[in-house]
Amino acid sequence: MQFSVIFEAQLADPTVEREHQVIRDCVEQAVLAEQMGFDRIWAVEHHSLKWYAHMSAPEIFLTWVAAKTTTIRVGHGVVCMPFNFNHPARVAERAAMLDLLSGGRLDLGAGRGGTDQETSLCGVDKSRTTREVEEALRIIGKAWQEDELEYHGELIRIDPHPILPRPRQLPHPPLFLACSRTETLTQAADLGIGALVMGFAGPEAIAGMRTAYDAAVAARDGSRFVSTEVNDHFSVLCPTIVLDDREEARRVGIRGQRFFAQSIGHWYGGAGIPDEAVGEGADEAAEMRRAAEQVVARLHEHDIPVRPTSTATFNADHAYGTADDAIAYVERLRDAGADEIMCLIQMGTVPQEACLETLRQWGEKVIPHFAREEARG
Repeated sequence: MQFSVIFEAQLADPTVEREHQVIRDCVEQAVLAEQMGFDRIWAVEHHSLKWYAHMSAPEIFLTWVAAKTTTIRVGHGVVCMPFNFNHPARVAERAAMLDLLSGGRLDLGAGRGGTDQETSLCGVDKSRTTREVEEALRIIGKAWQEDELEYHGELIRIDPHPILPRPRQLPHPPLFLACSRTETLTQAADLGIGALVMGFAGPEAIAGMRTAYDAAVAARDGSRFVSTEVNDHFSVLCPTIVLDDREEARRVGIRGQRFFAQSIGHWYGGAGIPDEAVGEGADEAAEMRRAAEQVVARLHEHDIPVRPTSTATFNADHAYGTADDAIAYVERLRDAGADEIMCLIQMGTVPQEACLETLRQWGEKVIPHFAREEARG
């Protein structure tokens, strides 16, 4: 079992001063994560998604963190791979440079960046994003294993060029794909790369996703592999706030998740601007239920099918509470098939002191619990 932290750089009341501070806060959290025994950090890439994610240049963030740490792995979770966001050769160059300078600590995830807000900024054709992501992964796999990259594909043509430098990890850093549906899980397995899985729906849904991933792994014939290096790692998102005061941890965590869910609803589904107000003494679980009901009502109003994923981000059953509560929840995720627990702590309304205390509690109590279990076999 591995443990990691993912950063979105979410921001309530996004003034310039607050934006600068939250990014500095993320660096502080990442450095503490290494001290607390986490295996990895992940940084997303999003563009122009005010409130939801101010992490637009994760390659810079990860490089800065790598320079301040020595052992923790640094992961792109994910690079937006459509060509107008990032040309595949440039992704390979930047990733190899970071892997080299970090001493071989890089993991590279791929994703679509498929919101209208992002694609319109960079002139991305939304109808091509899925195919461009896969083609980019093939190009990157070739770039790191051949003396010269040459690629003549359906969507892009690259005449022979050396791609420099080569990464420290040979043949290359592990590759991953962002997965939220059975289709993307199957795609990741067919391509021979790891899965970065949204875990809001809870352990039962995660178990179903793991079953789908394993079935695709068992059925594949290797013809679609993007590299000779196969990675079947299954990493699962885990929203969490852990404090000595269980009720305060739940209040802070569920409030943060509600902001996260509202932000997603705004950019991915046309909902209103996320509610930045934090009501003292509010029943956050009840507020979360009401917010989910509003999403369902809006979908009905617009004749959009209500699927299980529509309200998954409003599910408040996560690792909120004491360290014992977090241990019990992680045990459920482990039993569901998680290879890695990807902690989502930095949510828009969560104070920095609560983020830092959560990292300490995981480092002092949660991670050692599982280390002891593994040591006993």
